[in-house]
Amino acid sequence: MTADQLKALIAAGMACEHLEVEGDGRHWFATIVSPEFEGKRPIARHQRVYATLGERLKTDEVHALSMKTLTPAEWAAK
Repeated sequence: MTADQLKALIAAGMACEHLEVEGDGRHWFATIVSPEFEGKRPIARHQRVYATLGERLKTDEVHALSMKTLTPAEWAAK
Protein backbone atom coordinates (compact mmCIF):
# COMPACT_ATOMS: atom_id res chain seq x y z
CA MET A 1 0.00 0.00 0.00
CA THR A 2 1.19 3.50 -0.82
CA ALA A 3 0.61 6.72 1.10
CA ASP A 4 -1.73 7.90 -1.67
CA GLN A 5 -3.77 4.69 -1.44
CA LEU A 6 -4.08 4.97 2.33
CA LYS A 7 -5.01 8.63 2.03
CA ALA A 8 -7.70 7.77 -0.52
CA LEU A 9 -9.15 5.07 1.75
CA ILE A 10 -9.44 7.45 4.69
CA ALA A 11 -10.86 10.26 2.53
CA ALA A 12 -13.44 7.89 1.01
CA GLY A 13 -14.63 6.81 4.44
CA MET A 14 -15.01 10.16 6.16
CA ALA A 15 -15.19 13.89 5.56
CA CYS A 16 -11.70 15.41 5.83
CA GLU A 17 -10.83 19.07 5.57
CA HIS A 18 -7.12 18.27 5.67
CA LEU A 19 -5.37 14.93 5.34
CA GLU A 20 -1.67 14.09 5.27
CA VAL A 21 -0.27 10.56 5.24
CA GLU A 22 3.36 9.50 5.33
CA GLY A 23 5.15 6.26 6.04
CA ASP A 24 7.25 3.39 4.81
CA GLY A 25 4.61 1.01 3.49
CA ARG A 26 3.93 -0.68 6.85
CA HIS A 27 4.22 2.04 9.48
CA TRP A 28 2.14 5.14 8.84
CA PHE A 29 1.49 8.55 10.36
CA ALA A 30 -1.58 10.55 9.44
CA THR A 31 -2.76 14.04 10.29
CA ILE A 32 -6.53 14.11 9.87
CA VAL A 33 -8.74 17.18 10.25
CA SER A 34 -12.43 16.40 10.23
CA PRO A 35 -15.64 18.00 11.48
CA GLU A 36 -16.66 14.44 12.46
CA PHE A 37 -14.27 14.73 15.42
CA GLU A 38 -16.24 17.56 17.07
CA GLY A 39 -17.15 16.61 20.63
CA LYS A 40 -15.27 13.30 20.51
CA ARG A 41 -12.43 12.18 22.76
CA PRO A 42 -9.16 11.12 21.10
CA ILE A 43 -9.95 7.38 21.39
CA ALA A 44 -13.31 7.85 19.65
CA ARG A 45 -11.61 9.86 16.91
CA HIS A 46 -9.09 7.08 16.33
CA GLN A 47 -11.82 4.44 16.35
CA ARG A 48 -13.63 6.43 13.66
CA VAL A 49 -10.53 6.35 11.44
CA TYR A 50 -9.95 2.65 12.15
CA ALA A 51 -13.54 1.97 11.10
CA THR A 52 -12.78 3.44 7.65
CA LEU A 53 -9.91 0.98 7.22
CA GLY A 54 -11.82 -2.09 8.43
CA GLU A 55 -10.41 -5.33 7.06
CA ARG A 56 -7.17 -3.71 5.94
CA LEU A 57 -6.13 -3.48 9.58
CA LYS A 58 -7.18 -7.05 10.33
CA THR A 59 -5.32 -8.48 7.32
CA ASP A 60 -2.18 -6.47 8.19
CA GLU A 61 -2.36 -4.55 4.91
CA VAL A 62 -2.06 -1.52 7.18
CA HIS A 63 0.27 -2.75 9.91
CA ALA A 64 0.60 0.36 12.10
CA LEU A 65 -1.08 3.75 11.97
CA SER A 66 -0.25 6.63 14.28
CA MET A 67 -2.41 9.68 13.93
CA LYS A 68 -3.05 13.20 14.96
CA THR A 69 -6.81 13.81 14.81
CA LEU A 70 -8.05 17.38 14.95
CA THR A 71 -11.27 19.30 14.51
CA PRO A 72 -11.21 22.19 12.02
CA ALA A 73 -11.12 24.67 14.94
CA GLU A 74 -8.17 22.85 16.53
CA TRP A 75 -6.34 22.83 13.18
CA ALA A 76 -7.01 26.56 12.63
CA ALA A 77 -5.62 27.34 16.11
CA LYS A 78 -2.26 25.73 15.27
